[in-house]
Amino acid sequence: MKPLKERIATLAVFMANGFGIGAWAVEVPRIKEHLSLSDASLGIALFSFALGAIVAMPLAGRLAPRLGSGRATALLGAAFVIALPLPALMPNFGMLCVVLLLLGAANGALDVSMNGHASTIESVWQAPIMSSFHAAWSAGGLLGAATGAMIQKSGLGVTSGLALPDILIGILIFSAASLALRDLGPRAQLGGSGFALPGAGVMKLAALAFLCMMVEGAVADWSAVFLRTVLTGEASVAALGYSAFALSMAACRIIGDVSVRRLGSGTVVALGGFVAAGGLALVLGLPSVYSACVGFALVGLGLANIVPVIFSAAGRSTPTPAVGVSMAATAGYAGFLVGPPLIGFGAGFVGLRLALCVLVVAALIVCAFGSRAVRGAGRLGAAKVAVV
Repeated sequence: MKPLKERIATLAVFMANGFGIGAWAVEVPRIKEHLSLSDASLGIALFSFALGAIVAMPLAGRLAPRLGSGRATALLGAAFVIALPLPALMPNFGMLCVVLLLLGAANGALDVSMNGHASTIESVWQAPIMSSFHAAWSAGGLLGAATGAMIQKSGLGVTSGLALPDILIGILIFSAASLALRDLGPRAQLGGSGFALPGAGVMKLAALAFLCMMVEGAVADWSAVFLRTVLTGEASVAALGYSAFALSMAACRIIGDVSVRRLGSGTVVALGGFVAAGGLALVLGLPSVYSACVGFALVGLGLANIVPVIFSAAGRSTPTPAVGVSMAATAGYAGFLVGPPLIGFGAGFVGLRLALCVLVVAALIVCAFGSRAVRGAGRLGAAKVAVV
């Protein structure tokens, strides 16, 4: 029997997490203004968020084998709910960095746990369904950003901008935990310190996740700058590139599971890398705002389902899904952080257009090597699977 209730509950957690991140993103400028932060100070504060995530992600991969993926997801979801409104309450820069470190840790750990739990559900479901979870996250992000914009337009303060969405997020996660966040997958027997060297298969998948999310992070931070400066677009249209990217990614994830079932995971990764590379080439090759928006939409289309497929494959490659997902997610998050400064550093030497060519190369590497890496993902520890 397919675990339908468990799937619905986990979809709710993904949507709740995306909703929170979308609401947070909208409030960042107001928090900067409220605390009179310089651009450099805000950068340090946001780095604290990233640092917390990178530290927590590998540790979260060890939590599910001990507690069970469902219980771990419920616990970390509660931690995310507690941490989300705290940045709005901080009186100074130092305290903001501390709570962003905690919020980043809660978000990163929840990301690993819920993806690991989703991978377990997918194994029991016996069909590709990972993209549906990521589609729920994307939809939640768009709804969170829209809700935050409405709160700001209504004249409410920054505290309300995080606290009001947090109420809805708490209801979603509490309802999911009450409904069906139960454990379906294995709990590996951890000996010694519980740490082990990752296998070559997982390392290949982690490298692919790094490249994909490096491209995603660079597009997020540089698409508007590219449209505004290189293509001399007006400020009012500078954000259209990223909007096209985000909307096409969210829409494509809705049909991602069907694509994986019909084409196969290897084909989805190879074709996605090719489409993303083609979209980036269109952006860089034709000096037009319209062609750039089409190109960024193609990048979103191509990347949309690669990371869900990689996470799913990583979850099959270790004794418990959360361990493999934690490796791939940590590498992917590192790529997301490395991409923007890498492009900025290169742009200082060769110009922004040439620096962005690095992303084309990254997408082509995914296209060339992704299919074999995903298809080679095993099911280590499958014999240990037992319902808890």
